[in-house]
Amino acid sequence: MALAGAIIGAAVGGWINDRFGRKKAILIADSLFFIGSAIMAAATDPSIVGRVFVGLGVGMASMTSPLYISEASPTRVRGALVSLNGFLITGGQFLSYLINLAFTKTPGTWRWMLGVAAVPALIQITLMIMLPESPRWLFRKGREEEAKAILRRIYSPEEVEAEINTLKESVELEIKEAESSDKVSIIKMLKTKTVRRGLYAGMGLQIFQQFVGINTVMYYSPAIIQLAGFASNRTALLLSLVTSGLNAFGSILSIYFIDKTGRKKLLLFSLSGVVLSLVVLTVVFHQSATHSPMISGVETSHFNNTCPDYSAALNPGGWDCMKCLKASPECGFCASGANKLLPGACLISNDSTKDECHKEERLWYTRGCPSKFGWLAIIGLALYIIFFSPGMGTVPWVVNSEIYPLRYRGICGGMASTSNWVSNLIVAQSFLSLTQAIGVSWTFMIFIFITVAAIIFVIIFVPETKGLPMEEVEKMLETRSLNFKFWQRNSDSREVLTQKTRSI
Repeated sequence: MALAGAIIGAAVGGWINDRFGRKKAILIADSLFFIGSAIMAAATDPSIVGRVFVGLGVGMASMTSPLYISEASPTRVRGALVSLNGFLITGGQFLSYLINLAFTKTPGTWRWMLGVAAVPALIQITLMIMLPESPRWLFRKGREEEAKAILRRIYSPEEVEAEINTLKESVELEIKEAESSDKVSIIKMLKTKTVRRGLYAGMGLQIFQQFVGINTVMYYSPAIIQLAGFASNRTALLLSLVTSGLNAFGSILSIYFIDKTGRKKLLLFSLSGVVLSLVVLTVVFHQSATHSPMISGVETSHFNNTCPDYSAALNPGGWDCMKCLKASPECGFCASGANKLLPGACLISNDSTKDECHKEERLWYTRGCPSKFGWLAIIGLALYIIFFSPGMGTVPWVVNSEIYPLRYRGICGGMASTSNWVSNLIVAQSFLSLTQAIGVSWTFMIFIFITVAAIIFVIIFVPETKGLPMEEVEKMLETRSLNFKFWQRNSDSREVLTQKTRSI
């Protein structure tokens, strides 16, 4: 329900941004966070209303925050500051794990966990009131003196006049276009070359960000770790805390590299690393599935609650741990006490069986099987996060905050953000079903193919916006041709843009 709310929040957020401004949109999102957290903490039954409110806030903030930061930042550090937003999100997720851990022994556990989210929302409402509106939005609305005053606080005296003149020319051109045409519509937007090319890059990156599998790793990391053969829930949760910490660390790397290496190179490096880590995960899970411990009739008969599917099997001698777990959700595997890789028992999966298994100091498995390759799965997960986070984790938001013409920036940003949350929902809801239907290794194999497609997409459709003023990005999209030699700086294109600006 939170994801469904985020989809709606992102969709309406674009219109709110263009109509009422970036600052008011963030204040509305914070208010939704505050109200949603309060409703959840005070709930007397499993109400979904609070989740929807929080989801609306998440969707609206996800597209507004990068947009506001981008429009209120000097060109030279724009990418780093939008990446900082990504770090604070991933760092906040890590912090929320720790806060929840602290509340696990507190009376009213979950009420505190959900209710405490209202505190940062209230703090941001208070601080946001003190911040100025986006100067670019103010210019667009004809409030030039306010915009100029803000720009003079952002840019150095040597840069500010050139920035004001460029922004003024851009806004005047857009106003002329608006006066000579009908109201903004999807069809009109798609007929505009710069908007269309921007949407190809922006929406494509947001969709691929989800379909290369990041949220399956973040949402289901405890399950993946158990699928790799680690039986303990506590171990799985602790290791998933590590993945959350690595995600935050990767965001720090993005802050440093994004304005040095550029957006496109960072994306390609990130996706290449993701392919490598997914190959590791695919191989590990294939090995775990094909080399799982056998089922022993003697070990199984040692307990009084044999799995019915195993009892009814025509050839129980050919059963291994993986076949036992796939036979039915009601089956579990109790490993051998001497060595977890030796033949074990296929039993009914319930709490009493689990307790019996643990009493004999055996490990109990319901999602994955014991494996000598389990530690490689942890390495694969860690590599995935380290490669994904600096590039695909933050760059799609950076690109979307700077690639659209000012007139369409809110609407296009909302469309791209909506595509991200819809993709998020699809991947999150399908991952566990896919692992059950075709196996974990084949599921990760699908992600490999999608990631390779993402690399091709970035090479063809995503322009390099490093170091370009936001108004110059639009001109670059107008004149841009496909550049497969992405490692070479397109100096000719940059020179054309510079000459065009001077002539204007």
